[in-house]
Amino acid sequence: MERHNTEQKLPTHLYRAQQVRELDRIAIDQENIPGFTLMRRAGKVAFDTLIDRWPEVDKITVVCGVGNNGGDGYVLATLAMQRGIAVEIVQCGDVKKITGDALQARQLALQDGIGSVDFDGERQLDRGVIVDALLGTGLSGDVRDNFAPVIEWINRSQCPVLAIDIPSGLCSDTGRVLGHAVYADQTVSFIGFKQGLLTGSGPDYTGRVAFSDLAVPKAIFQQVVATSQCLDFDELMAALPPRQSTAHKGDFGHVMITGGDSGMAGAATMASQAACRVGAGLVSCATRPEHIPAIISRCPEVMAHGVISGQEIEPLLARATAVVVGPGLGRAPWGEQLLQKVFKLSVPLVIDADALNIIADGRVVKQPYKDNWILTPHPGEAARLLGCSSAEIQQDRFAAVAELQRRFGGTVILKGAGTLVADTETATIGICPYGNPGMAAGGMGDVLSGILGALLAQGLSPAVAARLGVCLHGRAGDIAASSGQRGMMATDLIAHLRQLVN
Repeated sequence: MERHNTEQKLPTHLYRAQQVRELDRIAIDQENIPGFTLMRRAGKVAFDTLIDRWPEVDKITVVCGVGNNGGDGYVLATLAMQRGIAVEIVQCGDVKKITGDALQARQLALQDGIGSVDFDGERQLDRGVIVDALLGTGLSGDVRDNFAPVIEWINRSQCPVLAIDIPSGLCSDTGRVLGHAVYADQTVSFIGFKQGLLTGSGPDYTGRVAFSDLAVPKAIFQQVVATSQCLDFDELMAALPPRQSTAHKGDFGHVMITGGDSGMAGAATMASQAACRVGAGLVSCATRPEHIPAIISRCPEVMAHGVISGQEIEPLLARATAVVVGPGLGRAPWGEQLLQKVFKLSVPLVIDADALNIIADGRVVKQPYKDNWILTPHPGEAARLLGCSSAEIQQDRFAAVAELQRRFGGTVILKGAGTLVADTETATIGICPYGNPGMAAGGMGDVLSGILGALLAQGLSPAVAARLGVCLHGRAGDIAASSGQRGMMATDLIAHLRQLVN
């Protein structure tokens, strides 16, 4: 999998399928751009993307459905034939259902002498590139039985695949697989970028991602409000201005990391180290007394305090400007007492790991709602908070993060491939386009919590801290992965944080 591997900067505004159809309608009806013109542009962009990715291709098999996605495929087939590349159309579905622009594109392809055969499942694909122009974004439910064998045939072929607009069978709104989906090596999306390409199962199926707005007027995008936003690290870094020459440590806040029950010193240590590297003026750690030597030896800049009860942590919390609670906290009475004290604070909070699980239990924190905290659940923790299954969370991550934010307030980060951020400051849900499978390792969430705490301590709002924090975390992970994804450790990220925040 080459997740979001593209030299092209992805668009900021992301849409649901119905919104993209509305953008398409506005371009045709209000801007007087013929639908067939848009189809020809899409086919040309798709063909150019294919040639850029596989310049030595000598055969192209275009798998076409009966809608406009198939129409884009017919245009691509015509362009391939004109370039002298061997090309064949594999037609799926009843050709009598092809109408409008797609029918015109098909007729032109056949007039140019391109061969078209009906799908029968027997044909062997042994070379060249397959173009998935089967279903597009029009699916309203699971892939029907007559198309499922086509998708499985494509996936069995071992040939590289270019998906036009979206891999067939992938939900463009949620990133959920609708029963069956094409595994693409390259996806090229048009007019409005579909939010499902970047989260859920999307990153497993899209391969590299490219985008074109098909040269439609910018004004049409003002008429349809995007539902989500692709976060941009460089833009978000503007929230951290250069430091003044007269700055001192008190200007950059005091983070208190709270956690590290018996046997879990590492989580609190990693969070503390990350907070130091992201620029907090002071970093303290309240943990089990036996962990003090390990933390100090690892990071002597951290002021580590041993506490054995909630009462002992109160004077330490009074000094903090931001508090992280959860890394290695555990769910025993010790962790519950610390969380209870932290929850009473008015300073910004980061709630992670077992602090989320304690809240989900509903015993320690009776009314878990704050405007100035950041909750950082992974799908399992999110499921416990909402009283459902992890699978249900992953079915529609956008709905899940929105419901978590509505129910618990503040800012919510739903971790995973295509991490989502929901808050009250921003009208759209943020999607982090950074990160990689090498980050599927213990301790990564602890590093993120430390990053978030440091950003809060430096005066960023929870919403801005969350959006910048997940991008900083993902970018550090991508740099660390340059040496290979397998075997990455959470501490590998920490060395890159200082570079990135500068």
